[in-house]
Amino acid sequence: MFRILSAFRRLNSFQIIVLGFAFVILLGAGILMLPVSSADGSWTPFVNALFTSVTSVCVTGLVVCDTGTYWSSFGHAVILLLIQTGGLGVVTISASFTILSGKKIGLSQRSIMAESVAAPQLSGVVRLTGFIVRVTLGIELIGALLMAPVFCRDFGLFRGLWMSLFHSVSAFCNAGIDLLGVRGAYSSLTSYAYDPLINLVIILLIVIGGIGFLTWDDIYRNRHHISRYRMQSKVILSYSLALIFIPAILFFFLEFQDIPAGKRILVSLFQSVTTRTAGFNTADLSSMRESGQFLMILLMLVGGSPGSTAGGIKTTTLAVLISCATAVFARKDSPEMFKRRIIPDIVATAIAILFMYTSLGILCAMTLSILESLPLIPCLFEAISALATVGLSFGITPTLSVPSKLILITFMFIGRVGGLTIIYATMSGYRIRCGKFPQEKISVG
Repeated sequence: MFRILSAFRRLNSFQIIVLGFAFVILLGAGILMLPVSSADGSWTPFVNALFTSVTSVCVTGLVVCDTGTYWSSFGHAVILLLIQTGGLGVVTISASFTILSGKKIGLSQRSIMAESVAAPQLSGVVRLTGFIVRVTLGIELIGALLMAPVFCRDFGLFRGLWMSLFHSVSAFCNAGIDLLGVRGAYSSLTSYAYDPLINLVIILLIVIGGIGFLTWDDIYRNRHHISRYRMQSKVILSYSLALIFIPAILFFFLEFQDIPAGKRILVSLFQSVTTRTAGFNTADLSSMRESGQFLMILLMLVGGSPGSTAGGIKTTTLAVLISCATAVFARKDSPEMFKRRIIPDIVATAIAILFMYTSLGILCAMTLSILESLPLIPCLFEAISALATVGLSFGITPTLSVPSKLILITFMFIGRVGGLTIIYATMSGYRIRCGKFPQEKISVG
């Protein structure tokens, strides 16, 4: 026991985050395997239970069993707890219990907490953790209350309240897991495609969860004094608005032409928001043009913002890459945003993240296409959906073989924990160079 505790203390923050997520996933899979978790009282195969646990903790939304009809009420409760744990983060949950118990949080714990929520510094990370928990629970409760009239009308009082709470948590955590299979297996929110209340509440929950806790903390502390916001918050807010409305306009004019204009606005706006990492859908994605499907792939790849419940390469990464390209076109020495220069290390990290995600997504898509003998576009859609923890699907996930399911499980885990986090967790240490190699120019472009 002493050796185990000693080994645990030697772990760095990246290793603790990875192992924490892995532990919760395996625990959730073990519980979901039990007969009490399934609606028919049978044992669930380990791969299916593991897939469901991973997609819940990694707030992805891809499913191999229809959530609403396959799992029992107990199973739904377990899935909801896994979604909440994955959305807030394992470290944030454990730190919250430590704070509530009155125990003092040491420097090493603060470092892990800061890394978990992408905080820029250790100072104030305990206050930020408390703020995250309070805001999360408050917004999820408000979302549930707003949707309750519709769900209570359709499912009765108690069932309706449960449906409201489940979908509010799932939307805020950007999980995209639903219980509406009773309306049709794997139907997601298609039965509420033209319901303004459900659509707008879900959209707001997704956006609030995807913007990131640091940005909301900035808004809370500085209110309408936008000039006082951190540059990161300004970048996130501006790019998030652009990534919501520009794709919505494109979807409105290029897709869903058989829907009346008024309803098409709602459908287009919902697909634009949910594609960024939520996983709900109110339209048949497989019936869209390939151009629209590819636009959704690009939006899924971008994802949400740092320190949020969303996945993807993040809006800030896209902003850095665009500013870097703009600086090259304008022949500037360094990229700039909001009258601030971006340091070279951040540019290099952004390029590495884009290369890693695109390479992994293409590799996953090609592997799925070979294993399942499917066209590449649907496989690329599924691969990016898993890697960016989105959860949108053309409906091929339930039909995949065990090796393909294991591949998606791996990529969902990478997408939620973070590729760089896993790389840093496996590194034994940093090698310090005493000198630098001489520089030399190389032609590019």
